[in-house]
Amino acid sequence: MKKFFSLFFLTLFCCWQIQAQSVDTIGVRSESMNKNIQTVVVIPDAYYYNLNEKFPVIYLLHGYGGDAKTWIGIKPNLLQIANEQNVIFVCPDGENSWYWDSPVNPECRFETFVSKELVAYVDTNYRTIASPSGRAITGLSMGGHGGLWLSIRHSDVFGAGGSMSGGLDIRPFPDNWDMKKQLGEYAQNQERWDRHTVINALEKLHNNEIAIIIDCGFKDFFYEVNKNVHEKLLQRGINHEFIIRPGEHNSKYWNNAIDAQVMFFRKFFDKTLPKN
Repeated sequence: MKKFFSLFFLTLFCCWQIQAQSVDTIGVRSESMNKNIQTVVVIPDAYYYNLNEKFPVIYLLHGYGGDAKTWIGIKPNLLQIANEQNVIFVCPDGENSWYWDSPVNPECRFETFVSKELVAYVDTNYRTIASPSGRAITGLSMGGHGGLWLSIRHSDVFGAGGSMSGGLDIRPFPDNWDMKKQLGEYAQNQERWDRHTVINALEKLHNNEIAIIIDCGFKDFFYEVNKNVHEKLLQRGINHEFIIRPGEHNSKYWNNAIDAQVMFFRKFFDKTLPKN
């Protein structure tokens, strides 16, 4: 009996250790900004059981005013989703950067950080599928802009990109969300703003270069710019998924929207990754 209870408590302890390790909060070094960036990594349980298996990664970007823990707060069952879909989630702190390498603020290099430094760290320290076929990136609001901005500009890194309630054309909002701290005043720098907005980045995109999903609520203040991006993609013959639902610019909407995005990315991984 004593041996039984010892084995029982050892099993419980091992299970607790696996569960405790399933959400890492780490500091990832950014040499380009000379600082550590807090990042949350959500790891499926299968990672610890199938030690020869490599996993696809979905990078989740927060919005203005958020941080690395935003997505865990919005979607508390993110670990359960990681288990169900057999994916790793990576949630970096993007500060209020809009995920640009700012042309006016040398301390803001978040395009470089996410697309190069963070990806390199994750692929080095976790068992990932280190190719565009095994990477997707999306986010909410400012992070929705980041998801498409980074995937379009770095299709050699991310095979799929998404946006939820994204600020996909920044120019109608020149005085909002600290964007002028990264780009300068709009009135004096219109060409710079033109170069740093997702809707204009579409000019460089080829059909099926990346898998794209865009999601926005009908009552969202970004609805019109999302619709404009959708229409421009249609005009250019770029395949994509565009979802409009009742909803506003809030956590309730993103809690639902992330489910469709994850399913879209899971289908992308299943289609592009080699079968075992």
